[in-house]
Amino acid sequence: MGTEVKVGARPLLLFTSAILCSLALGKESVGTSNPVVQVPENKPAKLSCIYSGFSSPRIEWKFAQGDITSLVCYNNKITAPYEDRVTFSNTGITFHSVTRKDTGMYTCMVSEDGTAYGEVSIQLIVLVPPSKPTVNVPSSATIGSRVVLTCSETDGSPPSEYLWYRDGIQVPQKPKSSRAFSNSSYSLDTKTGELVFDPVSASDTGEYACQAQNGHGAPMMSDSVRMEAVEPNVGGIVAAVIVTLILLGLLIFGIWFAYSRGYFHRIKKGTENKKVIYSQSTARSEGEFRQTSSFLV
Repeated sequence: MGTEVKVGARPLLLFTSAILCSLALGKESVGTSNPVVQVPENKPAKLSCIYSGFSSPRIEWKFAQGDITSLVCYNNKITAPYEDRVTFSNTGITFHSVTRKDTGMYTCMVSEDGTAYGEVSIQLIVLVPPSKPTVNVPSSATIGSRVVLTCSETDGSPPSEYLWYRDGIQVPQKPKSSRAFSNSSYSLDTKTGELVFDPVSASDTGEYACQAQNGHGAPMMSDSVRMEAVEPNVGGIVAAVIVTLILLGLLIFGIWFAYSRGYFHRIKKGTENKKVIYSQSTARSEGEFRQTSSFLV
């Protein structure tokens, strides 16, 4: 019978083989026994960094979370923000107790006098159960319109997935797959928690609740909120149209009445009868004219 190798041990065996090969060739190498570390919150976590081919290695660890990068270890020493809860060793760093804020990418960088360099990255995922999700469900929705139901929670790590329930029955991914939802038309996104009815129908009336789950801890259920799918208010629409037509008719009648009474004609006539007075300069006396002429000569 052949020797069986466990699936979880294969990365370690491959890495060990790479280290042995690098030692045989005399080259520097940096690696890790576990590139993804998942640890429950408030538990210790070890991030390994295994290297070879360096006689006097200088080790640094950096932490990246989104656009923010910080140093955990500099020149083989833990930096001040981490020194109370992280321990450094030649084989990696160890968190005494991780929090959800420690989730991110850690990079071990090994160098030697600027002549040799290598690095390896380890992803740390701090497992946090989901909290009770909050939902946004309209109390009433007009039949035939587009309606969006949302569900979210911010504590779960990794991020939660969301399931919807109507009257205690899980809403399937595809409405036609269930007789209870065959008359509905909707799309369900388990990643974002959005349940979109387009359009909403009378059969969509019911009590809606959302469940958040991320595979760690117990799933959490939101409060139930009732949504009523109602017919459009035809009477209100007709009344609004009638009122608009009445107002428009009154405006047209007012313009016609003013015109028939000659109001616009009087305004035009009054404008034409306005007199424009022009001022003329007084004639110069003969003496003034002669005096002016003498200057010109």
